[in-house]
Amino acid sequence: MQFDEFELLSTPPAQTPPQAAAPADPLVRLQYLIDNTAAVIYCAVPTGDFKMTFVSNNVFHVLGYRPEEMLADPNFWFDHIHPEDAPNIFSSLALLFSEGERVYEYRFRASSGDYLWMHDSLRLIRDEQGAPLEVVGALTDITARKVMEQALNQRDVEQQALIAKLREAHEQLLQSEKMASIGQLAAGIAHEINNPVGFVNSNMNALANYTGSLFQVIADYEGMLASSGQFADRVAAIREKADLDYLKEDVQSLVKESLDGLKRVRDIVQALKDFSHVGETEWQVADLHQGIESTLNIVSNELKYKVTIDKQYGQLPPVTCLASQLNQVFMNLLINAGHAIKERGAIRIRTGAADGWVWIEFTDTGSGIAPEHLNRIFEPFFTTKPVGSGTGLGLSLSYGIVNKHGGRIEVVSKLGKGSRFTVHLPVQPPGAEAPKA
Repeated sequence: MQFDEFELLSTPPAQTPPQAAAPADPLVRLQYLIDNTAAVIYCAVPTGDFKMTFVSNNVFHVLGYRPEEMLADPNFWFDHIHPEDAPNIFSSLALLFSEGERVYEYRFRASSGDYLWMHDSLRLIRDEQGAPLEVVGALTDITARKVMEQALNQRDVEQQALIAKLREAHEQLLQSEKMASIGQLAAGIAHEINNPVGFVNSNMNALANYTGSLFQVIADYEGMLASSGQFADRVAAIREKADLDYLKEDVQSLVKESLDGLKRVRDIVQALKDFSHVGETEWQVADLHQGIESTLNIVSNELKYKVTIDKQYGQLPPVTCLASQLNQVFMNLLINAGHAIKERGAIRIRTGAADGWVWIEFTDTGSGIAPEHLNRIFEPFFTTKPVGSGTGLGLSLSYGIVNKHGGRIEVVSKLGKGSRFTVHLPVQPPGAEAPKA
């Protein structure tokens, strides 16, 4: 039996009570089966307009249309496909004639005006000579499945975003713990080093006084002996043999250098304490210039052999902040700038303030950032450094810290010329807890 015989069955069947048995007549039974299946069965001509030639009666329950109104409009199928889905169908429909079958999922406008998601399975029927005869399709309403898929996709997107936030929070927690460990280490270093440094410094000052006194005694003895004339020649010989003038000058120089070295040790310990801000968990009013200076002391060993630091500080008001976290930002930017400079170069640090905001600018003469990487540098775990040379977290954590302060980081870079990172911070961050007096 050819499928065009279905046209004979397109008139609505007599209403059959639900409890009645299925009809015995083959055609009536076929009509009964088609009208009670979940899929809408249809036939269409295998031409460009795909005019429908048959639609099963159950279309009324699925889409709200009568079969006759769908058959009367030669463009009914095309005109009711969602405009966003139509191009994909129309562009590939010709494949039906080479493949023989096509499956589509698209939105179809029901009589209510709402779009329902349909699963459409098309099959090309050919005659005995192989010429296209007609197209048979089965439309199934999959709206519930699509809604569930969209809900699952949305949930998946939300879960991925939550996972990313949890990962970032975890990394920030690790960073905070690392900073706390550094703070504890700094406190221990300060305690262990300050004590011996203190008494060595005191001894060196005493030694400086003692050597001064000794040289004065020698000078007095020489004066006394020179006036008697008896031992003047012997004293002059002893003085020349001991090279007393050089000894006096060199001892003073050695004592001065030693005192300068001890001061440097104290400054390093103090810088480490200032950088880490031991025990800091609350917002406080801080001098950002002091934070930059302490950070420069911390990273000096990383930069001193190849980088010249050019400081152009403006007038900055005290800023309410988490000072140790901002110091972490400064350290990341300085170290990244140092890594970008391969042999010799410079880093310029400029600061300024205006309209309740402060800015800190770090400009380097390094290798710069490729344009395709510029939009990704703040992504967690993104790095252009060789494996094992960087985690890709420094700039991501810096971005998070600045954002937490209600600020922003701006980047300008030119490949082969260098980069400029500018940190903008409000003097009083929104929502920041008032610092304790």
